[in-house]
Amino acid sequence: MKQNIYDNEIFYNSYIKLRVDSTGLNDVLEIPAFRTLLPDDLTHKKILDLGCGFGESSNWYVSQGAERVIGIDISEKMISRAKQLYQHDKIEYRCLPIEDISFHKDQFDLVLSSLAFHYIADFKNVLQEIYHCLKNNGLLIFSQEHPIVTAKKASNGWAKGENGEKLYWKLDNYNDEGIRKQKWFIDGVIKYHRTTSSIINTLIETGFNIVRVLEPIATEEAELLNEVLKEERRRPPFLIVKAQKV
Repeated sequence: MKQNIYDNEIFYNSYIKLRVDSTGLNDVLEIPAFRTLLPDDLTHKKILDLGCGFGESSNWYVSQGAERVIGIDISEKMISRAKQLYQHDKIEYRCLPIEDISFHKDQFDLVLSSLAFHYIADFKNVLQEIYHCLKNNGLLIFSQEHPIVTAKKASNGWAKGENGEKLYWKLDNYNDEGIRKQKWFIDGVIKYHRTTSSIINTLIETGFNIVRVLEPIATEEAELLNEVLKEERRRPPFLIVKAQKV
């Protein structure tokens, strides 16, 4: 199922407010960790940005020297915003589901994806398409919600005490892979749960070599500015994987 949740007016406005206010974990945790896995030099690199959203990362890659970036996103609202905010002659934005990508063989040096793969039903097929369009020794770097997070079927993963304090994260149904319907701004947001071993083994079976795996936490500086971030040490919110076509 290809769910275009970001074109829902309520969801879209809530998400944009979250990013503009920098109150989500993207800016203080996921993006900094993600970028540590990128090559030191992006000069002359051809990049495919899957789930590019409103184009912030696509634009950053160009600012770091990328020769060409193609940004893919299923949301018309996101692509429209990307063209308004981050239009560049080295960036091409396409409104397209990630599941429908089809590019020439050996076209890209890097395929990058930030927090999109947990929305994909057919993970294996997408990996095969990515492998096809990557150059030899090319890199796939992606982040997603951690399987410890996606495993939950309850509306809230935290068990709380009488005063609302977070007691522990409820890990259950971990090996029961498949659809999870959750509330995030609105009801019925569909995500797909896979175990960590399933994610890693599918990459290996496709032909990728696993280079590095991160379960990032916020920096001490960020935690000093926002005490709530310390709670993220209690369970990993994100999984970030760097894999190479071999």
